[in-house]
Amino acid sequence: MANKQSIKIHILHTGLVKVDKALPFHGQFRNPLAFTGLFRSEKNQIVLPVSSYLIEHPKGLILVDTGWNKLVRQSNWKELGPQVQINTGYLPQGWSVDERLQKLGYKPSDIDYLLLSHLHCDHVSGLKQVKDAKNILVSQPEWEIANHLPMVYLPQEWKGVNVQTYKYDHSDIGPFGESFDLFGDGSIVQIRTPGHATGMSATMIKGSDGKYVLLAADTGYAARSWEEMLTPGICTNRKDAITSLGWVREQAHSEKCIAAIANHDPKVDSQIIELPY
Repeated sequence: MANKQSIKIHILHTGLVKVDKALPFHGQFRNPLAFTGLFRSEKNQIVLPVSSYLIEHPKGLILVDTGWNKLVRQSNWKELGPQVQINTGYLPQGWSVDERLQKLGYKPSDIDYLLLSHLHCDHVSGLKQVKDAKNILVSQPEWEIANHLPMVYLPQEWKGVNVQTYKYDHSDIGPFGESFDLFGDGSIVQIRTPGHATGMSATMIKGSDGKYVLLAADTGYAARSWEEMLTPGICTNRKDAITSLGWVREQAHSEKCIAAIANHDPKVDSQIIELPY
C-alpha cells in the first residue's frame, strides 16, 4: 500500500485495440459509417492502447477498468462476437489486468474498489479476471442501459459478477453537475461525462494540495480529442459528448491539473504519478 501521506496512480496498459481511424476522431471522414470499418481497407486501421489504472490510496486499493480478457489471445470472436467488425483486441503476455496486478504484488481480492468508467467491451472484458475485488461499482444509468442494449454491450462479460451501482449526486463538479465521491473527501470522484456512453464516468484524483489527475475515460480518445474538440465516432448523444469534451478541455488546461489522460492515447506511456494526501 502507498505511503499514508500519498496517493500513487499506476497507468497500466492492459491490451491493444485495432480500430478504424474514424472511431477515435469523428468528423474527419466523409463516410458516416467509417468508424465501423465496414467497406474500408486495412490502411484505415490504427492500433491504440487499452488502459487500466491502479490507485494506491490510504483508504484503499482502487482499480479503474479492466482491459481485455485473456480469451482474446485465443479468439476475438469468442470474446466479442460480431463486435470484431469494430474492435480487434490484442493482449501481449503479461499485459492482462491480473498479470499486471501480480507484477505489482497484488491479487484481485486485494482490490477494495473496482470502478468501471463504462461497460464497453474494451473496458470490462477483463472483469472476470478480477471478480474477487471487494466492491465492483458502475454508475446506475450505465448499468441500466448496458443490460438493455445487448448489440452494443456484451452482458456475458459481467454475468455472474457481483456488480453494484452508485447514483450520482448533484454537485458543482462536472459538465452536468453530477458526481459520486467515493470516500466523501474529494480525493476520488466519479464525474458523469456522457456522450460516448450514457452513464460514463471520468475519475478525478485530487491531492491535498488541490492539484489533480483526470482520467478522462473515453470522453476523448487522446489529448488531441479535447485540444481539437474531436468527439469519438461512437456516441449515444453527440451534443452531450461535445459538452463533456469541452469540460475536460477546461480541466486539462487548469494550472491545478497535473495530467489529463485519455484511455486510448498512444502518446501516454505506462507510468506512476504521485499526489500528496
